[in-house]
Amino acid sequence: MPQTTTPSELPSIDAARRNRLLKDVLKGVSRSFYLTLRILPKPLREPIGLAYLLARTADTIADRRQARFTGARLEALVAFRAQVAGPVDSGVLEDITSNSLDSESSPEEQALFDSLVDSFALLESLDAADQDQVRRVVITLTEGIEMDLTVFPDANSGALAALPNGADLDRYTYLVAGCVGEFWTAVTAAHTLSLKGLDLAAMSELGVRFGKALQLTNALRDIPGDLRNGRCYLPADELAAAGLSPEDLLDSASEERAREVLVPWIRMALEHFEAAEEYLLAIPRRSVRLRLACLWPLILGLGTLARLARSGKWLDSDSTVKVSRIWVYRMMLMSFPTVCSNRDLRRWIRGFRRQVERSI
Repeated sequence: MPQTTTPSELPSIDAARRNRLLKDVLKGVSRSFYLTLRILPKPLREPIGLAYLLARTADTIADRRQARFTGARLEALVAFRAQVAGPVDSGVLEDITSNSLDSESSPEEQALFDSLVDSFALLESLDAADQDQVRRVVITLTEGIEMDLTVFPDANSGALAALPNGADLDRYTYLVAGCVGEFWTAVTAAHTLSLKGLDLAAMSELGVRFGKALQLTNALRDIPGDLRNGRCYLPADELAAAGLSPEDLLDSASEERAREVLVPWIRMALEHFEAAEEYLLAIPRRSVRLRLACLWPLILGLGTLARLARSGKWLDSDSTVKVSRIWVYRMMLMSFPTVCSNRDLRRWIRGFRRQVERSI
């Protein structure tokens, strides 16, 4: 029978293990987010980096290849969420680690789960406010992952299902990304003096839409791959109104009819990016690091949306809509001389918006 521990009994985490978690382990599971984390002011790196690691752990549990049945993955996800809520049971952490790794696991996944106890030790070492924010956002994110597991069939089943309606898609984008905007706002405000005078409630609402913009862009970009894994995020009622079923989208010949559903959601993503722009420009110009950490995902998201809109190949499984690594590095270099100028930022963002609008 596994031994149960209380949070206070978790091993303390020293500087070397903290550093390994937030550098080596995190870099292994997300190179792009790792760059964002490194540009953040130092007090923000632990709560935000840890939240990402825990969310990535939950996502890996839900995607684990050796669990052929959705029920097994859902059970493991619920067990993990209980650990995040606390108190921590070391036996459960050991079970989660052993059940989530196999011969097909990558070295990066191995490192992620081998560091699971350290992740929870780091969580318990945060101050009470940061702990609460990390727990809250990770629990919400797991609810989004659970929605994926319960709404859609197993990827190996050969079946295909769609979200019922637009409200479900909006809720999904909140659960898996919009909630991060709330979290980001609360944590950055708590650790950044220059944000104290802002209307945090308004910023939080903009932050939610910022997250939704990024997730909706991902969902639109990934339509062909998701369809072949049994998942259609485009609402079933809107497809039906256009005379389409989710299965019709597997044929790229349906692209023209699918525009009736796709284009309004591209426009919705653009509207969310307007809120993201407001969020970015509300950050005081002297908070350069925080501005950069928001600017990079905004430009990356808009650049991806523009490329998707220009391609017109929204259902073609052979078409890859993705910005190159060179594009990302060039964008980052361009960001340094522009980040403090609201005028230059508006011009840069407006250029991407126009690319999308001209293409749809």
